[in-house]
Amino acid sequence: MDVLLELAAVIAPVAICGGLGFLWARRGEPFPADFVTRLVSTIGTPALVAGAFTRLSVDLADFAEMALAALAAMLCFAALGIGVLRLMRLPLHSYLPALMFPNAGNMGLPLCLFAFGEEGLTLAIIFFTVFSIAQFTIGVSIAAGDLSLGRLLRMPLPYAVLLSLPFMATHTPVPAWLGNTLQLVGGITIPMMLLALGVSLARLRVSSLGRSAILAALRLGGGLLIGLALAWALGLDGAAAGVFVIQCAMPVAVFNYLFAQLYKRQPEEIAGIIVVSTAVSFLTLPLLLLLVL
Repeated sequence: MDVLLELAAVIAPVAICGGLGFLWARRGEPFPADFVTRLVSTIGTPALVAGAFTRLSVDLADFAEMALAALAAMLCFAALGIGVLRLMRLPLHSYLPALMFPNAGNMGLPLCLFAFGEEGLTLAIIFFTVFSIAQFTIGVSIAAGDLSLGRLLRMPLPYAVLLSLPFMATHTPVPAWLGNTLQLVGGITIPMMLLALGVSLARLRVSSLGRSAILAALRLGGGLLIGLALAWALGLDGAAAGVFVIQCAMPVAVFNYLFAQLYKRQPEEIAGIIVVSTAVSFLTLPLLLLLVL
């Protein structure tokens, strides 16, 4: 019973908040997804990152360890995705971003917060930051078919990280007014992410169920196995190992659909993979959490 209550305490807030967004969209209520996405990406997430890195005591060694682990995971996801997509004769520009970039934000951050507390959230934010920067540069470039340094320079997230590092490295507290502001503004991020996830799932439609199921299984199963293998190989333990495995095993990020739609890269197919992988992940979350807790 205690185990079930512990799992419910982690899963229920995520499922309920996402479910509220789903029901909101099903009722036909307005939800300006583009505005929410821009709000979270340009204001909420940088504030959440800066607040976490300056509020909590994170050693640079721990920061570097998780950041390097995230980079290693991304390379493994890319290698696995390229290999499988070549075998299935599917275009890389359409499907590879979906296999490379898990939903480390909408689902990963709240799960790690409720599973491992503030320490888990901070570690999860490091993983999320690496993948978020890569998704909005490398991921967009794969979908668009070109590489642009300007995309990185226009992102506020790297600047939030760079400005936070001196405070984190020296354990210097930020002024109370700034810390409270970052905490207040950053606090909108996780609830809005979950509501947006629910709304997106309500609006997306599954296409090519068989192929979607195969690629969703690859994202979830392959991500889990890579996460476990790298956590062991890199010597991660405790909350760091748990957070890393959770983030690696997340379903396909919703942003992949937005990029596929923008550049006309089989958006209906990508929507199907997102819906199937997210639905399956909610069913398998208890097993994943039992594995890492």
